[in-house]
Amino acid sequence: MKDRLFSALKGQKADYIEVRLDESKSSRLVYRGERLEEAGKTASTGGCVRALVRGGWGFVSFNSLDRLAENVALAVNQACHVGNIESQFSPATPVVDTVPAEFKKNPIEVNLSAKKNILDEYNRIMLGTKDIQTTSIGYADTKKKVTLATSEGTYIEQGRIDLNLRLSAIASKDGDVQQVGLSIGSKGDFATVENLHEKVHDIANRAVALLSAPNVKGGTYTVVLDPVLAGVFVHEAFGHLSEADHIYENPQMRQLMVLGRRFGGKHLNIVDGAAVPGYRGSFKYDDEGTPATKTYLIKEGVLTSRLHSRETAAKMGETPTGNARAINYTHPPIVRMTNTFIEPGSTGFEEMISGIDEGVYAKDWYGGTTSLEMFTFSAGEAYMIRNGKIAEMIRPVVLTGNVFTTLGNIDAIGNDLDMNQGGGCGKAGQSPLPVSNGSPHIRIRNCLVGGK
Repeated sequence: MKDRLFSALKGQKADYIEVRLDESKSSRLVYRGERLEEAGKTASTGGCVRALVRGGWGFVSFNSLDRLAENVALAVNQACHVGNIESQFSPATPVVDTVPAEFKKNPIEVNLSAKKNILDEYNRIMLGTKDIQTTSIGYADTKKKVTLATSEGTYIEQGRIDLNLRLSAIASKDGDVQQVGLSIGSKGDFATVENLHEKVHDIANRAVALLSAPNVKGGTYTVVLDPVLAGVFVHEAFGHLSEADHIYENPQMRQLMVLGRRFGGKHLNIVDGAAVPGYRGSFKYDDEGTPATKTYLIKEGVLTSRLHSRETAAKMGETPTGNARAINYTHPPIVRMTNTFIEPGSTGFEEMISGIDEGVYAKDWYGGTTSLEMFTFSAGEAYMIRNGKIAEMIRPVVLTGNVFTTLGNIDAIGNDLDMNQGGGCGKAGQSPLPVSNGSPHIRIRNCLVGGK
């Protein structure tokens, strides 16, 4: 295969060419209430060519290698019609490597009926809980091998196994509807979705309990976020702002995201990196062959870096960070997050809440939107904090504000880092890309909380 790919790259007049091949096997199960809506296995093989000529890109995807040389020539021809400036693409040392897939209990070796039996048990637990009206379950696993060959001489074969499970219990009574969910993911360990019976009971019971929970009075509170919600906040509200393609293409973003700008106290450190091992966003090389890194986006409260592909790094005079990723062979790689998190501090949870006379403890994540530096998130679970103690459950709250102001208002960071590996990230039509995000508990002063 190596010789065949390099042979197809020869003789082309381009500044850079890459061929990427994908081979994948997947299984998927989807439930809506009592009904199993989808159950099946799929396999796919395909590839793509990306060519850079005078600053313009050509891209061709295909399902057969029979016309590989012609597809390479087509991508180069497309790029020639687009480009009219000098290409900017960071140089790289060629790499030749083979990276096998990592796994513990391989989900690909678990038959579909066994997976269905486990999900049937979880569904029965939720549906058997009084006042649970319906449920939603989605399970997927994928084994993938990606082969990359470039005109620079790089040749990498890289395997990965990924799985994800999302369970939701929807309670209803007297026209009121409440929902609680659980997301679980793993880089190749089916055991993470086994033996969740106690957690499934918990989400069903919490959904029912929300039917009688009061609403918070809207206003400004000191808010404590759990690791899940804080991780989603740092991913959605700040991580996407750190993707260099957004910054380069948007003059307003370039004014906001100036390196050296202070965004928080010295206790605040925000990291993204696929070189952090063991998570769904971890890998050895990105889809341009750049080695994975650990990148401090914020170091001791100061913006120190952003996330780059080789092209954005060259255009901005910075260093590639290994964040060029494509969801599959039908898309070119773009700048994406990997494992994004707030590093732990030294504050214990009890200490964190002890000085709060009246505040809100917000957990988990239900939904949200971002627009540049403004965000709105809905927590999946919330409690009042009264006199330094966790008090009554309240209905899920909505948190809104300016991300930079909010980062500056983080006055305590916990010592209990936890990473959320459920779900996935979406951008430019490529979704769901495996990522992870996390944080310790964090305390935010003067946070606007929506309610009644």
